[in-house]
Amino acid sequence: MSNVMLYDTTLRDGTQGEGISLSVEDKLAICGRLDALGVHYIEGGWPGSNPRDAEFFERAKSLRLSNATLTAFGSTRRANISADADANIAALLEAETAVVTLVGKSWDLHVKRVLETSLEENLAMISDSVAYLVERGRRVFFDAEHFFDGYKANAEYAIQAVRAASLAGAECVVLCDTNGGALPDEIASIVRQVREQTDAALGIHTHNDADMAVAGAIAAVRAGVTQVQGTMNGYGERCGNANLVSLIANFKLKLGIDCVSDAQLASLTEVSRYVAEVANMPPVSSQPYVGGSAFAHKGGLHAAAVSKVEHSYQHIQPQSIGNDKRVLVSDLSGRGNILWKAREICPDAELTQAQARRLLEQIKVHESKGFQYEGAEASFGLMVRRMQPGYAPPFALVDFVSMVEKRSSSAAADDICSQVMLKVRVGDEVMHTAAEGNGPVNALDHALRKALEQFYPDLCSVRLLDYKVRVVDQSSGTGSVVRVLIESTDGKSTWSTVGSSENIIEASWLALSDSLEHWLTRQASASPVPVASVLNTR
Repeated sequence: MSNVMLYDTTLRDGTQGEGISLSVEDKLAICGRLDALGVHYIEGGWPGSNPRDAEFFERAKSLRLSNATLTAFGSTRRANISADADANIAALLEAETAVVTLVGKSWDLHVKRVLETSLEENLAMISDSVAYLVERGRRVFFDAEHFFDGYKANAEYAIQAVRAASLAGAECVVLCDTNGGALPDEIASIVRQVREQTDAALGIHTHNDADMAVAGAIAAVRAGVTQVQGTMNGYGERCGNANLVSLIANFKLKLGIDCVSDAQLASLTEVSRYVAEVANMPPVSSQPYVGGSAFAHKGGLHAAAVSKVEHSYQHIQPQSIGNDKRVLVSDLSGRGNILWKAREICPDAELTQAQARRLLEQIKVHESKGFQYEGAEASFGLMVRRMQPGYAPPFALVDFVSMVEKRSSSAAADDICSQVMLKVRVGDEVMHTAAEGNGPVNALDHALRKALEQFYPDLCSVRLLDYKVRVVDQSSGTGSVVRVLIESTDGKSTWSTVGSSENIIEASWLALSDSLEHWLTRQASASPVPVASVLNTR
């Protein structure tokens, strides 16, 4: 197990996942990150299948990779024609990659009923295609498609497919669990049997339909395979492929296989999230190793233990893969969670044990009313600050009136008018403003800013990134309690706040006002500027 080669197929197999479509620029950018991560082989796509992959391989000819070898993927020649007459084989040569990965059938069912050819012709297709490419200077890997299903159905024929590829010059024969249904012990047993019947170097390619892709790949490595194929974040068709992120961490940290360097391992979380961003896929918080919740501690006993001995509730040091631990605040928290999180979010504020106890009781009461602070750390930070002696909020609501008017009987959006009239106190002054918006919350935001920016001109840099509404208790229908989560940014950092109420406007106000108060309390110059001096500069 000392030598495992990492083969990434995100740019080909990963793009077969639902909702994933990568441009040529996307693929080139991801290719650079995978190379820096230390992946040994990067499968760029299928050059004979579509114009985008053809363009990628043309542009990739100028790539200068430091660690990885780019590979082109394609199928064996078609039945009953020669390799030199096959357009797909020609496209693979035109891609000019040092390595070509060929996929071919190893399950007799597919040969007879999908390809609709003879078993003998399929073996010739494998042998001819591999030999043709090897003769033209290419290193060839052979993906034995549906190998494990094929082996269970007709072991003799599946082995013949492996031997045909190996004898023709394939450098590695990759055993594929294409349908993703093989269990790890089955994979390990079959790999050992194959090793007894051939000298070919073996690889593994697993799919996740039984949630066993990573386990199956690890079992294959333990049984002797030396190449492991997978995709970043497990992207792929149906339920996805083996998650290369988890495999890299498991190989390096659990099995002692130096497939990447320590420095490359430390970039694993960043690369995983970068690929997710480029692929326009939301990061999975619960993803092992690199997810935002992978080292998040919510239970009070857990947080208390981790604060004393980190590995008491963590199987690795999260920093080793570029992640970090988090302590969550909720009604399940203990005082340890509260004190830890307070130090993290408000390092300049201190809580006594008694204050931490009171704050914990407040949180439990709030969460019983629909608030949730796990994803709204800025609102929690304000609760801490409000307990500090002498804390003065930068503004306070006096009152507001919200109106929504339907101006005609048509369905046009601009026939709906939302208006808010608001009074807010800043220092000793009360500002009375009004504003319209696309909806009542937008109008409320405009009115509040209209009042506050006269005192805090820099507030104009703060903008809304996301606004989410969740129904907390659906049993009351339209009268249910709703939770509003707001994510905001000033271009330098982001923060989230929460509000909850049976009235969606009130819930929105609580989250919105927390957002602006949080930003103002962090500013060194949070004291209000006199209105007259601001007006005189305009």
